[in-house]
Amino acid sequence: MSAGVQNLVISLGAMQLARKIPFDDPETLNYVRIGYVASQLVVLGVYYYISAVIKKKNDQTVLKYVEPANPMSQDAPQLVTTTVRDYDLSETSKLLRSTYMSLAMMAVMHFYFHFTQPLFVQGLMGIKNLYDAKPVKIHLFGAEAKDELKRPFKVASMFGAASGPQTDAAAIAEAEKRIGKKDD
Repeated sequence: MSAGVQNLVISLGAMQLARKIPFDDPETLNYVRIGYVASQLVVLGVYYYISAVIKKKNDQTVLKYVEPANPMSQDAPQLVTTTVRDYDLSETSKLLRSTYMSLAMMAVMHFYFHFTQPLFVQGLMGIKNLYDAKPVKIHLFGAEAKDELKRPFKVASMFGAASGPQTDAAAIAEAEKRIGKKDD
């Protein structure tokens, strides 16, 4: 089952479970708030730990790939040359930004609009997303960087089709030719 389908199933299950929780009870609501904050602190702590592990490993292996062009623009695909360390740090940074955005949205939804059920659901989803994060699988759980964990990471859609950067030699050579033509 793909991660998108798993997220959907867990969200729907958590929403059904959240219907049974008496959020009008202030004590229960405080426990849910504490659980949400604790889960988000765990997620942030793990991401910062992963960043430290990546910096400590300092893998300077060169990584070349062609980033697909944005379908909404006329730009050509871009050649990216980086190191494994920098790539993993940028992926971890994306995960951190996503967590911060989730925290900000939950703060607005809970304190301004007084929604309570999403606290419970997002507390569970934060931990689930942490478990699914590819840098966490590689640097915390010790998984080998091959197949679905091979860099650059493929982005899986909800329906299972994976898309992402091109790593074949022909695509890289074509992108290098385009760059060479621009320099002339």
